[in-house]
Amino acid sequence: MAHRLIVAGIGPGGKEYVLPKAMQAIRSARYLVGGRRALADFASDGQETCAVTGKLSLLAEWIASALEQADVVVMVSGDPGFYSLLPWLKKQFSRTEIEVIPGISSVQAAYCCIGESWQGAEWLSFHGRVPPEDKLACTPGKKLAFLTDHEHNPAYIAGELMKRGWPAETQAAAAEHISYENQHIVRGTLEEIAQLPGFGESVLVVMG
Repeated sequence: MAHRLIVAGIGPGGKEYVLPKAMQAIRSARYLVGGRRALADFASDGQETCAVTGKLSLLAEWIASALEQADVVVMVSGDPGFYSLLPWLKKQFSRTEIEVIPGISSVQAAYCCIGESWQGAEWLSFHGRVPPEDKLACTPGKKLAFLTDHEHNPAYIAGELMKRGWPAETQAAAAEHISYENQHIVRGTLEEIAQLPGFGESVLVVMG
C-alpha cells in the first residue's frame, strides 16, 4: 500500500484552534513536518521531524525518503487552501495520494478577534509576494484582508493603499500572534496604521 502525504492545517497556532481530525493526524504521525514553532508545540517523543526552512529541495528529499516508510504529516499554519505549502507539495509529489485537513485561516481568526464579518472581503497576501495592482484599487464599500511580512507590514500596506486613493480615515485593524498569549490587536485609521511599527507577520484587515 502506497503511503500518503497528510497536509494538516493548524490554524493560527494555538492548540485549541486545531481541528480534532488534524490533531489526531499530528499525534499519530511517525514522520512530522512543520515550522520550528509548530514542531516545538506539537511534536511528540519518538516522532521523526523535519523543519520547514527556505531549503525546499532538502525538504522534498526528506519527505520522499520518509514516504518510503510511512505516511508523512505536514503541518501548515492557517488553512492549507490559503497561501500554504499545498501547491508546492502537489507539484513535488504528483504521484502521491494527498489528504488535506482544513484549518482556521489566520484571516478568518483576525476578523473574529475584532468582531467583524469577512463576508464579501477579498483575501490577499503581501507575504513574500505583491498582489496584482487592480486588487488594491479603492472602491466604496470594498473590504480587504492581507497576510503581511516584515518588508510589507501593515504600515507599508496602509501607505500603499492611501497612495491608490483609499481615504486616510478608512478603518483598519492589525492583528499579530493570534491565539497565543501575546496576541496583539491594534485598530485605527489607515493614516494611523501607516505609523504602526512592527507586525511583520500578521494580518491587516481593511474595512472599506
